[in-house]
Amino acid sequence: MDDPREFVLQTCKDQDIKFIRFWFTDILGSLKSFAITVEELEQAMQEGMGFDGSSIEGFARIDESDMVAMPDATTFQILPWRPRERGVARMFCDILMPDGSPFEGDPRYVLKRNLKRAADLGFTFYVGPELEFFYFKNSQGTELLDAGGYFDLTPLDAASDLRRQTVLTLEEMGIGVEYSHHEVAPSQHEIDLRYTDALTMADSAMTYRLVVKEVAMANDVYATFMPKPIASENGSGMHVHQSLFKGERNAFFDAEDPYHLSSLAKAYIAGLMRHAAEITLITNQWVNSYKRLVPGYEAPVYITWARRNRSDMIRIPEYKPGKEVATRIEYRVADPACNPYLAFAAMLAAGLAGIEGEYPLPEPTEENVFEMSEEDRRERGIEVVPGTLHEAIQAAEESELLRTCLGDHVFESLIKNKKIEWNDYRMHVTDFELDRYLSVL
Repeated sequence: MDDPREFVLQTCKDQDIKFIRFWFTDILGSLKSFAITVEELEQAMQEGMGFDGSSIEGFARIDESDMVAMPDATTFQILPWRPRERGVARMFCDILMPDGSPFEGDPRYVLKRNLKRAADLGFTFYVGPELEFFYFKNSQGTELLDAGGYFDLTPLDAASDLRRQTVLTLEEMGIGVEYSHHEVAPSQHEIDLRYTDALTMADSAMTYRLVVKEVAMANDVYATFMPKPIASENGSGMHVHQSLFKGERNAFFDAEDPYHLSSLAKAYIAGLMRHAAEITLITNQWVNSYKRLVPGYEAPVYITWARRNRSDMIRIPEYKPGKEVATRIEYRVADPACNPYLAFAAMLAAGLAGIEGEYPLPEPTEENVFEMSEEDRRERGIEVVPGTLHEAIQAAEESELLRTCLGDHVFESLIKNKKIEWNDYRMHVTDFELDRYLSVL
């Protein structure tokens, strides 16, 4: 069938699908959903479904709240964890205004707009994120399921079975998985999604986060993508592998370069480095995100790049002969609690700025930046990413690149939301303060 809508209707009939969930996200990346019955589906795919956007974070004021969720038929998938009889499927939606024009506050539209900018330059943007997460006994605390470390395998490991179920569920939904493993911290895990175009991957990342939680809940445990749930352990990151293609050719590859990086790839890296502080609010959007971005816990703090050095913000994975298509860069700052639509858009915007502006790339930093003295880092011009949400807000607020990337609506709504979060955090008295000060002051 040439029309994906016909495929959806036929599949619903063949597979006994009764309910279809329409998915979209608010500006913070929280998944939103409402369901229709299959009897309403054909008309909904033609006209969309109206809803009140005034209660969705960052969407609209109450006097302009009418919006339309237009399902993207190419994203149709059956939800494997729901009953097979009178089953449930989902589709991601684009959010439109009543006149049919795109809603500027829709994160999926923000990404689409930036992808079109890349396409106008002849590029397709590919990404492969590595989303880390923790399993805990429940959502009320951080009681661990295991004491494993990086790549550990333990007999009858309950978490290994959780990962297995998660991978099978993702694949059943058409989401390719490269591999899964135990991460560095106890009870911390990672499942890597197969490299694909950025829009498909943003949809897949949203699905991935839900599937991880659904499988955990079905097994009476809790999964969290909170960046730093345990103070004494590594936090959870979202390392994003990325490259630009021109047709079938990887525009990042150059056989003659020692790093096998084209001049275009180097300018892209330079763009990410120059604008890193500005986009950190997007890639690391929570107060807790900055508890992860501290020296000593593997997360990158310094704005540097290198090939083998995992203390750098940007790492260049080793080139394998004959694998030109796999040439890519790995951006290591982001965490898995970000909004992937906005995060991918912001990274792309920074990289394209480097290409269009022909930014020069600083020398690589192959030494461990954490072990350098502050004087050495200063002499080499090594800067740091924001250390708190407040610093990230300040850097973002002054960024013309970020405003252009997000559009005025999302930019202003996000800044406003994050200022509220920071003020709430500043006024909160923590257990640390009580333990440290109450008995002595």
